Amino acid sequence: MTSTDVQKMTWAEVRARRLRRHGLATPFTGSGPADVVAAMAGTHAQVMSAAELAIGLRLGHATRSDVRAALWDEHSLVKTYGPRGTVHLLPTRDLGMWIGALSAAASVPTTFPPHVRLTPDQAEEVVAAIGDALADDMLTIDELGDEVIGRTGPWAGDLVMPAFQGMWPRWRQVMHLAGMRGALCFGPNRGRKVTYTNPRRWLPEFRPADTEPALAWAVRSYLHAYGPSTPRRFANWLSLSVPRASEIFDALGDELRRVEVEGTPALVADGDAEAPPEAHGGVRLLPYFDGYSYRVGVQCPEQLYPGRAAERVLPGAFQNLVVDGVVTGLWHQRRSGRRLDITVEPLVPLTAAQRAELDEQAERVAMILEGTPRVTIGTVAVGAHA
Repeated sequence: MTSTDVQKMTWAEVRARRLRRHGLATPFTGSGPADVVAAMAGTHAQVMSAAELAIGLRLGHATRSDVRAALWDEHSLVKTYGPRGTVHLLPTRDLGMWIGALSAAASVPTTFPPHVRLTPDQAEEVVAAIGDALADDMLTIDELGDEVIGRTGPWAGDLVMPAFQGMWPRWRQVMHLAGMRGALCFGPNRGRKVTYTNPRRWLPEFRPADTEPALAWAVRSYLHAYGPSTPRRFANWLSLSVPRASEIFDALGDELRRVEVEGTPALVADGDAEAPPEAHGGVRLLPYFDGYSYRVGVQCPEQLYPGRAAERVLPGAFQNLVVDGVVTGLWHQRRSGRRLDITVEPLVPLTAAQRAELDEQAERVAMILEGTPRVTIGTVAVGAHA
């Protein structure tokens, strides 16, 4: 392509595109939680209440109960280990494609020291044991550990992994791998205890897709949600090597189209180079990890975290105050019964209209979390979420 053939975009247009694609400019209508999660190419769910809020904000009248129903009653969502080996909600309808793609990413070398690591054969043995143990059951972590050790050997139970002021057994280092292979997913809590099961218990027809078609599908899904982007950013998002990601992009050939965002080359799917006007995106209170999802792999952080936000918000996993697609502060909520005390720390002055919209957004947050809000403008004294 010559430079005149390449579509030019501004960062403001990219932000407007992102707000629209993620249901943050206007909530999705006629959609359910699984549609929102598909539009986001997965929803980070390390903190489940944050995932419930992230999905609810993108729907017109949903609450956390709707997300829970999608997970545990309808099974239109599944909670498992997704991109980068982190806990995500994924649409059940796409699970085969996800597992096909994640299985390729799951071969990233371990960072554990040699005396902790499982050998490749041991790792495969543990993953198989996890899948077998959960095939007809729903187990807590301790119950699953007993089953895995019984199926493999005492070496799997060696307490060698430092974790939370204690030590975890060796087998747990590949729990994420079991999820990314489709052998494990989360079940509903048993009281305060997390449970795990095999997704095939709910989805008897589930089969992982072949790797290459699944990776091509992952690129298309990623570019729809996060484009324009590059192979390097896709590699960071899915946890692939950059050369491998480049191979996948190259194989798509004419399916991709080059654009330039204020001089920076990037790619979108052919026919999907929508550049909406610099529309008003409104005031949004994004929950934990949603801020990361909002920015990942799309553009330089300085385009989303200008000024003081680069120092105050960007380094930690804070909840983000977003105004017109730009992070302009942080916030925190504390629950006491039904009351939800929301503290917002703007890093730039808010107009009267933005302050009113902030109150509306707090009402929406409280509705999703099924509480009653009380908003305070002040300093967020708690640290970032670990």
